[in-house]
Parts: sequence; C-alpha cells; structure tokens
Amino acid sequence: MNSILDQPQLAEPFLGSVLASAGLDVEYIRGEGNTLFMRGADGREIPVVDYAGGYGSLLLGHNHPALTAYAKSLLDARVPVHAQFSLHPEANRLALALNRVIQREVGDEEPYLAIFANSGAEANEAAVKHAELDRVLRLQAVLEKIGTDLEPVRSAVRSDLATVPPAVFEQLGLTPQASSPAALEELVDALTRLNAVQAARPPVLLSPEGSFHGKLVGSVQLTHNEGYRAPFKALATQARFVPVDQPGALRRIVDEERSTLLGLTVEDGLVKVTAQDTPVFCAFMVEPIQGEGGIRELSKEFAEEIQRVCAEIDCPVIIDEIQSGMGRTGDFLASSALGLRGDYYTLAKSLGGGIAKTSALLIRESRYQGQFELIHSSTFAKDGFSSLIALKVIELIEADDGRVYRLAAERGTRLKDMLASVHKDYPEVVKDVRGRGLMTGIEFHDQSDAPAPPIQEAARAGLFGYLLAGHLLRGHRIRTFPTASAANTLRFEPSVFLSDDEIQQLDTALRDICDIIRGNYQRPLSLPAT
Repeated sequence: MNSILDQPQLAEPFLGSVLASAGLDVEYIRGEGNTLFMRGADGREIPVVDYAGGYGSLLLGHNHPALTAYAKSLLDARVPVHAQFSLHPEANRLALALNRVIQREVGDEEPYLAIFANSGAEANEAAVKHAELDRVLRLQAVLEKIGTDLEPVRSAVRSDLATVPPAVFEQLGLTPQASSPAALEELVDALTRLNAVQAARPPVLLSPEGSFHGKLVGSVQLTHNEGYRAPFKALATQARFVPVDQPGALRRIVDEERSTLLGLTVEDGLVKVTAQDTPVFCAFMVEPIQGEGGIRELSKEFAEEIQRVCAEIDCPVIIDEIQSGMGRTGDFLASSALGLRGDYYTLAKSLGGGIAKTSALLIRESRYQGQFELIHSSTFAKDGFSSLIALKVIELIEADDGRVYRLAAERGTRLKDMLASVHKDYPEVVKDVRGRGLMTGIEFHDQSDAPAPPIQEAARAGLFGYLLAGHLLRGHRIRTFPTASAANTLRFEPSVFLSDDEIQQLDTALRDICDIIRGNYQRPLSLPAT
C-alpha cells in the first residue's frame, strides 16, 4: 500500500504543511481507551497516549466497548437516520434524560425544551438564533403596546380631558405649540420615528474576553480571537466582549448599549412621555471554563455579576458547556459549581460518546418560542442513531451512582497535582496551571527571547505550543495541543480511565521539555522520525 505521504494532498493541504512543520503530520489507524495508534514508517502500530481527547469529546475514551457494541446493534437493527418531519421518540427520551440530570444538579424543576443539532458550533448558532427570535417578538410586543396606549391619549385630547404641555414637544425635539388633536398627531409621528430608529438597531451580543464558541458565520462573532473573527466582521452582528477581571465592566457596557422606546400617557389631565428599555440585548454567551481561551475558569464573582445584570436587563444567559459539560469536571455542568444558571445550555462533544456527531440546545421553558421549530431545522439532527447513542452515554455516566463523575474529579485532581509539581519545580519555565477535573492546562512563560533560536522563532511566530506538542508526540508518544487562542498553554482532556502510569508518562515528558527550555540539556526540542 502506498504511503499517505506519497499521495497528492487535496484535503486541506495548507493545514498538512503546518502539521508537518511541528512534527504532527502522522496518521492514526486505531483508537482504544486513552490510546491512539499511529502508523510508523515501517507500517507498524505505535501507541500514543491521547491527552487531546478529541478536544473534550472522549470522556469515555476511544471506542468504549459498551458504546461500540450498542452502535453495532443499532446498525444491525437498521435504526432510521433519515425520518425527518415525523415523531422522534428517541430524541424525546434523550431530552427527558438530560432534564432529569440538569434539574437534579441545579435544583430547579422548570423543564428545558430541546433542539438538536450536529456540532457544538451549530448548537451555539441555534441558541443565538432562538434568542434573537425571542428578542424580536418581545420588541414587537413593546411597540404594539405603545401603539395601543396611544388611543386613550388621543381620546382624552379630543375630548379636552387632557392637554399637551409645551415641554412634551421639546422632549421630542419639536417646537412647542398649542395643544390640539393635530398637534398630538405631530407628536405621535415624531415619537414613532424615534422608536423606529431604536427598533432598527442591531442586537447586542455579549460574551467574556477569551471566549470561543465556534467558527461558523455567527458563532465566530462570539469568538474573541480576532484572527478567527476579523475577516468575517461584515457577515454578522458583532459582539461586545466583557473583561473578566474588571468588576463593573459588564454594567458599564450595558449602560453604553441601553436605549429607550418612548410612549405617551395621561396623568392628571396632562400628556406625558413615558420611556422603557428597548429589548436590544440578544444574549450573553459564556463558557464556565474557557477551553480555547487557555483553560480559564470563570470566577464565582463574575458569574454572579453575569446572573444579576442579565436578570435586570432581561438578557438570556446561554451557557456553552460543549467542552466542559457531560461530567468532565466532576459535575454534569461545570457552571453548576459556580452557581451560574442558564436560560440556555449547549452540549456536544462527549454527548456523542466519541461515535455520534450530535449536539443539543436546551432552552428554559419560560423562554421557549415554539414557532422556532418551524423556521429552524437540520437534515441530520435528532436522528434515531445519534439520540440512542447519546442516551447510552448518559446511562454510562450516571451508572453506579455517578461513578464517572467521581472518576473525573479524582483523576483530574491527580493530574492537576502532577502539573502543579512541575510548575513548582520549574517556575521560570511554567507560568501557571489551571482547570478543573479533566479539563486542565499548563501555561508556559513567553519564550520570545529564548537563547535557543528554534524555540525563539516558534514563540515569535505564535507556534511555541505546537513545537512542544510535536516534541511530546515524537519524543514521548503523548498527543496534545495548545489551546487555539493561547498558544503557550497546553491542554489536557483525557478520558476518565486515565491511569497513574499515563500521568507519570506525561510528568516525565513535561520535565524533559522544561529541562530543554531552561538549558539543562544541550539539545533542542527534537522531532525524531517515527
């Protein structure tokens, strides 16, 4: 069989060249548990410990035997994949199962209604799309009420039961004139024009600095990394990114974006202008632990500020649990430990057990707009196969009184303790260790002025983390990557079956890297051939 390298590369060839530059251009031919097997130069299988874990998709590891056996049985049973616009009892069972877990964890019985999708980015886009529909409907309701409330004002002025004071004309930028029905209509026209301007404003989307919510047309606008976002600014509404370390910053941004819609009422025989907030805020989308932003957990203080301010302005909170959810942190939802309650939740990655490509958008019943189901759809979403696989995943996670949650917490603590030990022993190389459960990261100090030219060049090009990843793979048979928006931070998101030996293997590898960086070893970070 010809080597893959002997074939013309037509599938994302530029990415292939980037992988090659970091020594990450390998072919994986099999996966089992925490191990991927790459093809060596002689065709033999070489085991690699997978700490990347499908960017959080493999809480239960590669090809979990119970899941693969179940998937085979579903295929043998010819479970339908394409039965759109019909009843989907499997999807409903999945929605009920998700509700049982979430209601238990957040301590609230209000149900969440489910919309299914195929990927995390698609679930996030559906969440924003639904939130915008809800905002538009609320805006229309306010405008309709303002119009309805004008009728008794007109009647009062026509009947000489009310007059229009000169100050009211001035408030709307008009020249004062004598009160009359005609003058009132001029006032109403001015008010309607002002309201139309406010109603036409684009929605305001809010998200913390460092956020990552996908790379599709809409979701990329909520991704803070400008390298992903800037080329596509003209395609969708821009977000306001909130500093996470400045108390009061959210309030300041909200005050800058607020606007009012005007109405008229009669009080004590006088026409007066009323004002109320324009429903301009579409949603606040937030990760409880920022994955691509460098494995950074929200503080409880910032979580509380989000909850409080968003409640005051009636802005729904969308919690992106795509990478952090499904038990990875020791809780089903990483946000629950922060006391953060969502109007929307998005789940994906481990929801499919590493087999199915599926995601879920869960919407609080009191926020739900049923008509959304008729104007949003997806060909592959909600199919029987994916829904049943996801149900099996929840069953496995919940089994033995939540053993998977306990494993995630215990294995995560063991992993983080090891990383902290490396940090303690190499403080001039390692800057920080962060994360919770099996979503952890280690950040290295900037090496832009490193004495070794290859390290310096990689750091200045923003490729330092990929250089480290290449060395870990080629030199230590460990697979991981830097986070997308924090290239000096390596991520570790293995399965709950992570062993002590695998943790020790990573410990040895990281200490090797640190020794090379600080110059104890007179050799470069190597990319040896397989």
